[in-house]
Amino acid sequence: MKPDLINTLGGGLLNVLILLVTAPFFEGVLRKITAMIQSRQGPPLLQPYFDLLKLLGKDDLESGESPGMQRFAACLSLASILAVAWLVPMVGWPPLNGAGDVILLVYLLTLCCVSTLLAGLAAGSTYSLMGISREMMTMITLEPLFVVAILVGAVHTRSLRLDEVLSGSVYAAGHFPWSGWIMLVVLLISFQALVNRVPFDIAEAETEIMEGPLMEYSGPKLALFKYAQMSKLVVYSALFIGLFVPWGSGLPFPANLCVFWLKIFVVVLGVTLVAATHARYRIDQAIRYFAGLLGVAFIALVLAVYGY
Repeated sequence: MKPDLINTLGGGLLNVLILLVTAPFFEGVLRKITAMIQSRQGPPLLQPYFDLLKLLGKDDLESGESPGMQRFAACLSLASILAVAWLVPMVGWPPLNGAGDVILLVYLLTLCCVSTLLAGLAAGSTYSLMGISREMMTMITLEPLFVVAILVGAVHTRSLRLDEVLSGSVYAAGHFPWSGWIMLVVLLISFQALVNRVPFDIAEAETEIMEGPLMEYSGPKLALFKYAQMSKLVVYSALFIGLFVPWGSGLPFPANLCVFWLKIFVVVLGVTLVAATHARYRIDQAIRYFAGLLGVAFIALVLAVYGY
C-alpha cells in the first residue's frame, strides 16, 4: 500500500476511535457540571459509558411500522457523524486533507438530521410524528446557519477545500473581517441548537413529548442514536474551533493537541452553562429566533463576497 493511503486510513480510523472514546466522556462532564450548578451530586463521569453498554446489551426489540427503516436510520445517524470525523483535524491534521470539501461536509451533517426524521417516520407514533415535525422546521431554519458560516470561510480562502476552510479561514488576511465577527456571534448564540441541547432540544423534549422521534426506540438502536448525539457535540465543537479559533494549531506535537482539546473542553463547558441555566424554547420562539439569525448570516455572506 502507498504511504499516503496508509496515513489516510490510519489517521481516519484514529479520529473515529478518539471520537468514540471522548464523546461519552464530554457527555459525562456536561452532566456532572450541570448537577453541580443545580446543587446535586450528579452521576459519575463514566456514567454515559455505562448507559451505552447497558443499551447495547439489551435485546433489540422491534416496534413501529417499519423495523428495517428503524435499523437503517440508527446506523445512518452514527455513520454520518463518524464520516465527518475523517474531515476534522482531531489529531493535528484532517485525514482526508484536500479530498473532502465543504459540500461533502454539508451533506454528511444533513444526513445526520435526516436520519432523525427517518427514525420518527418509521416509528409512526403520535409523539414521534410531532417530534419530526419540530425537527424538520428546526432543520430548515437552523442548518443554513452553519452552511453560511462555511461559505463565508470558503469565500475568504477562495477555495472549497475543507482543510483550507478549517484553518482559521475567516481571518485569512491576518485580521478578523466584519463577516467573520458576525458569523462568530451568530454561531455562538445558535450553537446550543446545532448540538441539540437545552434550550433548543425541542424535537426530543423529554418532559413534553418524551423524546419525540426516539420514543419507540430501545436497546442497541437507541444506543446508536445516543452515541451520535454525544459525538455531534465534539464534532461541531471541532468545526467551530477550526473556523474561528485555530490559534495553537501550529504548535509542535503534542502541544497542539493539548491546546485543541482544551478548547473543546471550553466549548463543552459553555454549552453546559447555557443548558443548565435556561428553560426550553417553544418551537415558534425557536423558529423566529433562527430566522432572524439567518437574515444576519446572509448579510455576513454578502460582506464576505465584497471582501469585508
